[in-house]
Amino acid sequence: MSSPFARDRFTWLAYWMLAYFAYMQTALGPLMPFLRDELDLSYTVSGLHLSAFAAGMALAGVVGDHLARRWGRDRVLWGGGVGMALGALLFVVAQRSALTIASALIMGLPGTLVMIMVQAALSDRHGARRAIPLTESNIAASVSAGLAPLMVGTLERVGIGWRGALVLGALSLIGLALHFRGEPIPDPADAPESDAPPAAPVAPLPAIYWVYWLVVFLSVSVEWCVVFWGADFMDNTVGLSKEDASTLMTVFFAAMVIGRVSGSRLSRALPIGPLLLGAALVAVTGFFPFWLAPLSALNIAGLFLAGLGIANLFPLTLSTASGAVPPRQVNAASSRITLAAGLAILITPQVLGSLADQIGIRSAFAVAAAFLLVATGAIWVANRLAQRRA
Repeated sequence: MSSPFARDRFTWLAYWMLAYFAYMQTALGPLMPFLRDELDLSYTVSGLHLSAFAAGMALAGVVGDHLARRWGRDRVLWGGGVGMALGALLFVVAQRSALTIASALIMGLPGTLVMIMVQAALSDRHGARRAIPLTESNIAASVSAGLAPLMVGTLERVGIGWRGALVLGALSLIGLALHFRGEPIPDPADAPESDAPPAAPVAPLPAIYWVYWLVVFLSVSVEWCVVFWGADFMDNTVGLSKEDASTLMTVFFAAMVIGRVSGSRLSRALPIGPLLLGAALVAVTGFFPFWLAPLSALNIAGLFLAGLGIANLFPLTLSTASGAVPPRQVNAASSRITLAAGLAILITPQVLGSLADQIGIRSAFAVAAAFLLVATGAIWVANRLAQRRA
């Protein structure tokens, strides 16, 4: 019988570090309408900021496992946090699009190392109960991400400006470093050992893992199309002001928090496979009113419902994928999942932005709709494969 789940000091550190990462990452979306106005940017050039961040994510997904083995998770975690803060401060002082894009890249690579280390270390620390902390850490990330549009809109409205939101995020890392100073980060050696002998070669990741990898790519694509372009969509299509559109993106993140809290509780009692499929169906049900409804109230209600479903697609898929590999492969599995997320953020929002320049942002959102439907089908396939494997 597995031991009861308990949140130790490291678990709380992991939650806060993922929250820090999520806040800084998410801020790029709601600040973009203001940056577009300041620098007179097209949708395509605006999208390059998120693409640059995602390129850093993809690179981190390739090198994260190697860096952790060479330097240890402790150095990689805190070094990644500092690197992300420096990138954010460079973004604040940059006055040209080439520099803001480069700053987004600098934020993305080290920042994503934080996410990789948190995911892998939580999986190792909590073993068979990893679904609980992985979901809870994403609840913390959703709460923090929800603060980003609120801070951007509020600080812009009171005259401080959107840049203050990034500065506050960078300063929060200092508080975390002081509070958790000296807290050790679990290394793979701390996890239960595999049944294979130490000298045995590491087997390829199983086929079912790659189906989950595809689900991550598709679902993160949809999530970040909404996160990055949602404020612009509600400004240019729904008809809200820039300040209101940016602030109302908090509705999406509030739904993400509610969805992940519910998912965390349900994951303690129900199989993850059906929960994952149910989350996808809720996301589909909400996305289409958000995208196509003719009234702003219906768009916002759809945004909320879509957030409830999208909330659990990444953490539940991550948990299931991590459980599908041997303990020795957890770092590699977490890094490859992060690569999927990075590629999704790199490719899909940029494609949507380029299409928006040609056919309008509402029509361009058909990309996200198609990806969400395919992700739902892929989850169904993964559940069938899991049943056969069992």
